[in-house]
Amino acid sequence: MEEIEHKKVRVNGLDMHVAEKGNGPTILFIHGFPELWYSWRHQILYFADNGYRAVAPDLRGYGGTTGAPNDDVGKFTIMHLIGDLVSLLDAVAPAEEKVYVVAHDWGAIIGWNLCLLRPDKIKAYVALSVYYSPRNPNPATRLPYYYRAIYGDDHYMWRFQEVGDIEGEFEKIGVKEVMKKFLTYRKPAPLFFPKGKGFGDSGEDDDDDSLSSWLSPEDLDYYADNFIRTGFTGGVNYYRALNLDWELLAAWTGAQVKVSAKYIVGDLDLVYNNKGAKEYIHNGGLNKNVPLLEDIVVIEGAAHFINQERPDEVNKHIHHFFQDHHDI
Repeated sequence: MEEIEHKKVRVNGLDMHVAEKGNGPTILFIHGFPELWYSWRHQILYFADNGYRAVAPDLRGYGGTTGAPNDDVGKFTIMHLIGDLVSLLDAVAPAEEKVYVVAHDWGAIIGWNLCLLRPDKIKAYVALSVYYSPRNPNPATRLPYYYRAIYGDDHYMWRFQEVGDIEGEFEKIGVKEVMKKFLTYRKPAPLFFPKGKGFGDSGEDDDDDSLSSWLSPEDLDYYADNFIRTGFTGGVNYYRALNLDWELLAAWTGAQVKVSAKYIVGDLDLVYNNKGAKEYIHNGGLNKNVPLLEDIVVIEGAAHFINQERPDEVNKHIHHFFQDHHDI
């Protein structure tokens, strides 16, 4: 795709597939679920053309990155994911003390925690879709249990917990259909997977077979071909390791994220419409936990996969923010 370079980098016991383009200060792009480096295709080209080096890996368990033991959930903790990226930065940007970071969805969770644990590595951070949620010492707030308590057993995060269960559901639906359902999900409502019924209804028509305007048949094929080859277990393991993450992050209870940050979300994003999310984001909760948060941008009419759906707007927001932090 327009001379994007692809290579394998040995990091933290993995052979990590990396897409990159451009010369200049490095921007690390971290994808979410169920995504790949490809989710950043528009950002890679834009920032390479604007004087940056864009680096977008396939994360542990995804795409062209190999070496992760999918049968061991304990190898998919937040510490492993952050370790992979720190090792990657040491390998691909050894001369840069700090880099810029942009992340979406699960990547944003990784990015927030990268800022928390290794702020010395980051010039400035832009999170898309997922806001920072600090660790609560109450075990009931562990995310799978929290969402189950609010939304019930069919909520996707709880359904993802049983090893092999959701993979079997996805196999019945078909990988390409699963990818289409995920990537075109535009409901400002929770995502449900009732057992044996596939993607649950949230009050809108689920029978629309059309693709979103930003997702071409070729884009869908790229995602589907990769997940047909790798399966979904690697990505789903991130959710299965959430309880371990809660244990491992105990030492950072009450710690603030002290990196210059910006948060961008679509007003139709299911994360933005979670119970209590808007109040937390806009009434000071997020600023309290991220005291160097400089801006919150809500893009009207945009859903979850905002970096692909609205790349021009998102790119400009990121670019302006990084220009303000070029001397860090």
